[in-house]
Amino acid sequence: MFDRFRRTRINPTLRNLVRETNVSVDDFIYPLFVRGGEGIKTEVASMPGVYQMSLDEILKECGELQKLGLNSIILFGIPDVKDSIGSDSLCEHGIIASAVREIKKSFADMFVVTDLCFCEYTDHGHCGIIDETDTVNNDATLEISAQQALIHAKAGADMIAPSGMMDGIITTLRDVLDEGGYANLPIMSYSTKFASGYYGPFRDVAESTPSFGDRASYQMDPANRREAIAESVSDEMQGADILMVKPALAYLDIVREIKDATSLPMAVYNVSGEYAMLKMAGKQDLIDYDRVVMETMISFKRAGADIIISYHAKEVALMLQKTNKGKS
Repeated sequence: MFDRFRRTRINPTLRNLVRETNVSVDDFIYPLFVRGGEGIKTEVASMPGVYQMSLDEILKECGELQKLGLNSIILFGIPDVKDSIGSDSLCEHGIIASAVREIKKSFADMFVVTDLCFCEYTDHGHCGIIDETDTVNNDATLEISAQQALIHAKAGADMIAPSGMMDGIITTLRDVLDEGGYANLPIMSYSTKFASGYYGPFRDVAESTPSFGDRASYQMDPANRREAIAESVSDEMQGADILMVKPALAYLDIVREIKDATSLPMAVYNVSGEYAMLKMAGKQDLIDYDRVVMETMISFKRAGADIIISYHAKEVALMLQKTNKGKS
């Protein structure tokens, strides 16, 4: 005799009807890495399928993304010149500001999120201004973060995502944006960002590996669950519009607990190390790659994520197209 749970599993149409968690192209934000020059599209060895691109190539990529139904991107900049305070990110003609203007000119309906930080722009690779103790000066970094936010806003960014993990960053940005006439510009906070070993390949593509030390003094200890929840709750109180957990895969317990503790939409960043592991496993035929990728995306949604930032987004869009075509 069949167990009652099997009755809704036998028929594939019924399985679809009772499915609790679904993945859509509308769930995704796709990361793009822009640098100076023309005709540049350089694949990153540690992240197959991910590229550093000049702006002309970024514009081509945006057209391809929209053909796949992907309408949201997050931009990271790789400047030609780096210095101690990340001056390129504080310039209206810097790499990110220029990219935002050109993307919005060509693709007005592309939703452009800008990563707001300094690690890609500084010669030391840390997320702000270094003080005499060789650590990031929180308050000094807040000041230049406010400058960077206004530059992104004026360029036409649709949302700002501060990733530097400075204390008080959400209050600082919300105040400066409101005062500057950008009260309707949302902030997606990297509210629970761990000092993780999963970021290695990102530092290859963004050229942001710290020249000394690490980021443990301002990113979170992976062992701290209660602090992780408190960080996100604090950012909600400061005025964040969307909360984020980064990395995603090893922290789904945290995603679920924050989702239950707050009223804001939840994002996860499916980071470079997570992406690279699946890529390498698929290349070696150790896994059914497409199946495992989709299973991973479902796990993010099931844990409580409303938004998935992922390098897999284009692949997932193609998988969903294939699935939907098979149903029609």
